[in-house]
Amino acid sequence: MSDEPLILAIDFGTQSVRAILFDLSGHEHAHATITINEPQAPKPGWVEQDADYLWDSLCQACRQLWTDPGFKQRIAAVALSTMRSSVVPVDTNGRALRPVILWPDQRRTRGVPPVNGWHGLLHGLAGVRDTVAYFQAEAEANWLPTHEPDIWSRTHRYLMLSGYLIQRLTGEFRDSSGSQVGYVPFDFKRRCWAAKSSWKWRALPWMRSELLPDLVQPGDEIGTIQPRAAEQTGIPVGTRMIAAAADKACEVLGAGATQTNVACLSYGTAATVNVTSQKYIEPIPMVPPYPSAMPEAWNLEIQISRGFWLVSWFKSEFGQPEIERAEQLGVSAEMLIDELLEKSVPGAMGLLAQPYWSPGLRSPGPEARGAIVGFSSIHTRADVYRALLEGIVYALREGKERIERRSRHRVDSLRVAGGGSRGNAVMQLTANIFGLPVARPHNTETSALGAAINAAVGLGLHPDYATATKAMTHTGDVFDPDPATSELYEALYQQTYLPLYEKLKPIYRAMRELTGFRP
Repeated sequence: MSDEPLILAIDFGTQSVRAILFDLSGHEHAHATITINEPQAPKPGWVEQDADYLWDSLCQACRQLWTDPGFKQRIAAVALSTMRSSVVPVDTNGRALRPVILWPDQRRTRGVPPVNGWHGLLHGLAGVRDTVAYFQAEAEANWLPTHEPDIWSRTHRYLMLSGYLIQRLTGEFRDSSGSQVGYVPFDFKRRCWAAKSSWKWRALPWMRSELLPDLVQPGDEIGTIQPRAAEQTGIPVGTRMIAAAADKACEVLGAGATQTNVACLSYGTAATVNVTSQKYIEPIPMVPPYPSAMPEAWNLEIQISRGFWLVSWFKSEFGQPEIERAEQLGVSAEMLIDELLEKSVPGAMGLLAQPYWSPGLRSPGPEARGAIVGFSSIHTRADVYRALLEGIVYALREGKERIERRSRHRVDSLRVAGGGSRGNAVMQLTANIFGLPVARPHNTETSALGAAINAAVGLGLHPDYATATKAMTHTGDVFDPDPATSELYEALYQQTYLPLYEKLKPIYRAMRELTGFRP
């Protein structure tokens, strides 16, 4: 039996948790996936999940790995990556006081006192008061003391999902600085909690520094597996745990997109475009780049927050024929739905989709909504599906170009990760719209692989990130753009997609004011 060390990477996503054993070449030796139930929605727009249920799912995934008794002896370290901006208050024992508020949650806090004083003056001069107000309304650390004051009064630590799971594994109230993506008083430039003079503390008037966990840089040891966690997961007691980063950051690293000329597209529930930068550059003013999984680097990111969730929405609303066929054939409904792309032509017979089903700071603006325009009697379900996918990819291309302008670096190749990247038709559509070669990583579990790279470098099993990335990430299938199709998409993108948002913006604002509904 080989005695090469293995790294256990745990990747906690919106729909499943994966536990994977990687070697130092980035190859899998064991893999377990546990599907996560649909989140709870106690009220419209709320998205929650029981914290103990999430922990139990992690334990179950880990326990399924030990088919070979020799694996345990070879584990050198554990690394964890989780979905971002999902928070839970805990007591002194690390037990959750309420369900985890997950990242798609849309509850908002009204009436939080605005940031005044010289901060407010500067925000007014910079024209970012709406951005600050959005931060305040979105922050769960404002909602909890306003609507659940008893819970807030008993809160010992206010944790991201990553911090909660790390505490369950190690007994330590610690988290990675690479996981602090959310509405918290975090200094993205210095990768630590913000100084007391920061406007973020004034935007979060109920937050106190003692509620926050200690931060550890990616690649540093964050703790060791404790006996109770070892009993529940099967991970040997005392195994070192190395800090990784949030799922998107680990995905960029695991896809090998560590140079400024390579963009990583993530085709997950949230669709993103990321470019790694050694400099702190805000892709949108007052909206920071996120911490990279590599220390001293940042990910310049533009996000379409409901991204490939649109595929799930389409399946639910229009995909009954594919669902029924999939049950008969024993295949996934998504695979059959992707075949609809072959039943429509590029440009979707004149249909155009704007994919801002769920707006945010990294969409064009907080008033944005989704739109499908150009309907006529000739259109079919296939055209609607193609238009939705084309709209997502158009939006990501626009994000890529914004990052290029801000960073002054040209992107000339793409890596595509996430569940939506498994279909060849989607990959070819991406190449055609971007007009660039698109590569699929050799392993689709790029978030877990990125976490494993953090552990390999942290343990000194690879001397640095450049060496580790070269050894552990590999390119799979490559899709080159078709010149004629790419030329058509270029014209559609420039002449129809790019002008659409500015044309619809006043209508979106009127809808918001007249109906009172803020998506």
